[in-house]
Amino acid sequence: MPELPEVETVARALRPLLTGREFASARALWSRTIAAPDPESFSFRLAGQRIVDIGRRGKYILFTLASGDTLIVHLRMTGKLMVVPPGSPELDAPHVRAILYLTDGDALIFDDARKFGRIWLVSDAQSVVGKLGPEPLAWDFTPEVLASRLRHRRTSLKALLLDQTVVAGVGNIYADEALHLAGIHPLRTGADLTDEEIARLHGAIQEVLTASIGERGTMLRDYRPPYGLQGAYQHHLRVYQQTDRPCLRCGAPIRRIVVTQRSTHYCPQCQPEHPSESDPSKEENT
Repeated sequence: MPELPEVETVARALRPLLTGREFASARALWSRTIAAPDPESFSFRLAGQRIVDIGRRGKYILFTLASGDTLIVHLRMTGKLMVVPPGSPELDAPHVRAILYLTDGDALIFDDARKFGRIWLVSDAQSVVGKLGPEPLAWDFTPEVLASRLRHRRTSLKALLLDQTVVAGVGNIYADEALHLAGIHPLRTGADLTDEEIARLHGAIQEVLTASIGERGTMLRDYRPPYGLQGAYQHHLRVYQQTDRPCLRCGAPIRRIVVTQRSTHYCPQCQPEHPSESDPSKEENT
């Protein structure tokens, strides 16, 4: 599933293409793609709405409209957004689930092979994204804020980082990468961390997310950056999907376990389950 860097890449690609343009109508080819309101009301309400900005909250793409409404898209696993001209063959692609027509004839299409993606048109964006945790790259996301989300939690850190009410936008890839960079085992609990470890994890989360955004995200099976852009962060992954390969820090083989039904990758040497077993702060060799 696309995570924060991939969703940010999509929002940044769409912003210069769509800001200032106006919707004419919409057509749902698979009605459940439109989460709210119903598809007919959605098309009627969208008509005449002008886009003033495109941003992101967690893994959601937010289109701010001049009326005060917000068009919200969650790509889920295989969703893709693309602006196409009239007559484009993309309009007839087999997995197009919704077409949002623009007044100049172009269209914003939502293609979604697995049908998990959703689109909302709401007057209050908080009705959809209000339960999300803090944005990990926001100026007010401090180590103290992260500590307040983790302390007293007896759940594994991997599960906590996947919980979007704890921190918004972090998923399987970047949870593994941040925990490795911080030298913290994924099965340790939030309540178990020291202030120094929380600060280290905070910095690691911000570092891996920022680095991935700079590379336009991680290209995997179900995600490719739009418009032929090339994502490259997959070339910098330290542990995610690196099972049995040597750790870039210490050379030990990367291990894979399953946490909350998700593949989880870590270095047993750099990320000991019992911190006294190793010194996770030692310098990298590469």
